[in-house]
Amino acid sequence: MSVTELLSLADEDVGHASQVVLPRLSLTLRVGERIALLGQSGAGKSTLLATLRRRLAADAAWCPQSHGLVPQLAVYHNVYMGRLERHSALANLWNLIRPDRRAWTEIETLCGELGLAGLLRRPVARLSGGQRQRVAIARALYQRRRLFLGDEPVASVDPHQALRLLALIDARHDTSVVALHQRELALSHFDRVWGLRDGRLVLDAATDTLTLDDLDRLYPDADAASSAPADEAAHG
Repeated sequence: MSVTELLSLADEDVGHASQVVLPRLSLTLRVGERIALLGQSGAGKSTLLATLRRRLAADAAWCPQSHGLVPQLAVYHNVYMGRLERHSALANLWNLIRPDRRAWTEIETLCGELGLAGLLRRPVARLSGGQRQRVAIARALYQRRRLFLGDEPVASVDPHQALRLLALIDARHDTSVVALHQRELALSHFDRVWGLRDGRLVLDAATDTLTLDDLDRLYPDADAASSAPADEAAHG
C-alpha cells in the first residue's frame, strides 16, 4: 500500500457474520478523496461502510444512518459521546451531572455552526428528524478524526442544508466516504463515486468523467421505469 492509500481491498469477500454481501470486492481509498457511495437500498452500502469503519478504526469518525442517539439525553451529552473513550468512566459520569466547561464551549460552537444554537440542553427526543441528523453529524465531527464515514448523513435535510453540512464535514476531514441517494449531489460535491449494484462494485470513477445517466444505471427501479412507456406502447 502506498503512502497515499488509507485502505486497499483486493478480491475480498465483504459481509457480516457468515453472510457474504459483496463478494470479491476490490477498491482503494486514497488520502484526500471525497467519495460518494451510491446504490439502491440493500445494495450493500451499509455493509461496506461497516467494513471500512472496522478496518480504519481510530482514524474514522462515524455517522450512522440510524443516528445512534440517546433520546432521553440532551444534545450536549449526545455530542459529547463522540469522545467518551478518551476520558475515564468517572469523568464521563461526572459530566452527566456537571458538564465540562471546555467541552461545553467547544460543543456549543460546533452546534452553532450546524444550526443547533440554543438546543444544547434539549433532550434529543424533542428534536425534529433534521435536527437529530445534525446532532449525529456533530457527534461525528466532535470525534476529530482524519476520515469521515457517513451512512446517509444528509438524507433528512433540504439540498441547500445538505451542501452546507457537507462543507462543514470537508472542513474537518481531508477524506470522506458518504452514502447518498442524491445523485446530483454526488456529481457536484464529490471527487469520486463508488457504485454498488446486485452485490457488486460496478462503478469506481472520478465524478468529472460521469453523467447522471451513468449513475442511473445503479438503480434497477429506474431502469424499469424508463422502459415502461415503450412496453406500454408495444402492448397498446
